[in-house]
Amino acid sequence: MDSLLFPVILAGGKGERFWPLSRQNRPKQFLSLDGSSRSLLQATADRLFKLTDSWDSLWVITSSNIAQGVRQQLPEMPTQNLLIEPQGRDTAAAVAWASLEIKQRYGEETIIGFFPADHWIADQEAFAHTLSAAAMLAASTAAIVTLGIKPTFPSIGYGYIEQGERKSSFGELPAYHVNRFTEKPDRETAETFLSTGRFSWNSGIFVFRAGVILEELHTYAPDIIEPLERHGVDIYPQLPKKSIDYALMEKTTLAYVLPAEFGWDDLGDWNAIERLLKTEENPNVELATHVGLDTHGSIIYAANPEDVVVTIGLEDVVIVRDRNVTLVVKKDRTQEIKQILKTLHSDPRFTDLL
Repeated sequence: MDSLLFPVILAGGKGERFWPLSRQNRPKQFLSLDGSSRSLLQATADRLFKLTDSWDSLWVITSSNIAQGVRQQLPEMPTQNLLIEPQGRDTAAAVAWASLEIKQRYGEETIIGFFPADHWIADQEAFAHTLSAAAMLAASTAAIVTLGIKPTFPSIGYGYIEQGERKSSFGELPAYHVNRFTEKPDRETAETFLSTGRFSWNSGIFVFRAGVILEELHTYAPDIIEPLERHGVDIYPQLPKKSIDYALMEKTTLAYVLPAEFGWDDLGDWNAIERLLKTEENPNVELATHVGLDTHGSIIYAANPEDVVVTIGLEDVVIVRDRNVTLVVKKDRTQEIKQILKTLHSDPRFTDLL
C-alpha cells in the first residue's frame, strides 16, 4: 500500500438479527457464517493484516462484555491496541475515541480506516486495491473517504450515497464528492436511486487522516469529541449515542466516495446466508441435517450436527436450531427478530436465551 493505513475494526455490535445463533456472550462477529473455520472478526482481521503486514498497526474497539472473547479470537494483536468501551455509545463515539488514541500515538497525519467486524468480502485483491486508492486520496486531500458498493437490487435495508462531481482518480479508481447520504429509503425511492446510476450502498467503511476527522468532529459533533478530549474514556457512558453517519457524514462537506466492486455483504440478517451460499442444485440453503418434503426457498441451520430438521410443505422460511431455542420465521420478516428479543428481555424466564 502506497500510504500506510492503520485499520480499526468496529467490533462492539450485538448482531441481534442473527439470534438465536448470535447471543450476548457470542455475538455475530464471533461466528463463522460462510462455512469457513474463521469467525467474521478473524476474517476481517486477516484481510486487514494483509494491508499492514503488522499486528502493531491493527486496532479493535469493542464492548466490555465481549472484550475477553476478542482477545481469545485475536491473540496476536497487542493489548494496547484493544480499546474497550465502558458502555456502547454507537459508532460516532467509537470513531472519535479511536481517532484520538491513534493521533496521540502517531500524529495527526496518520491515515485511519474504520471497518465493521461482520462484513463478507469476495475479492480480497480488489478490496486491497480499493483501500490503497482510498488511502492515497486521504493522504493527498482533506477528505473523509467512504467506499460505495454498487447496488445489485433496490434494497430498503441499506443507506445510499449519491455521488456528485468527479474530482480525480486514485489507483485508476474514480473519486467523487458526495452529494448526500440517504438512510434506508422505501422501495420506490430505492428503485429511483438505482435508475439514475449515481447512487451506491453505504458500506460503513471510512478512511481519513486523524487530524481531518477530529477537526470535522469538532465542527459537527462537539458534544462527543470535546468531552473525550477533556475527560478521557471515563466520560464515555455520558456521551450521546449517535452513529457516525448521523453525527458527521450527513453534515460534512469533505465526504468522498470511491465506487467499489469487490463482492460485499454486510451480513445483516439470516437472508444474507442465502446470498452467500445459495446454489442452483439445491432449492434450499441447508446448514443442517435436513429431511424435507415440498420445502423450497428456505434457510435451515442447526448448530448441533446431530440435530435433524424435518420440514413438510414450507416455502421462504428461516429455521434455526441452536441449543435450547428453535426459531421459525418468514424470510421477509427477519428484521423483526429484534422485536422478539425485546419481549424476551422483559421476561426473566428467558434470560438464558439471550
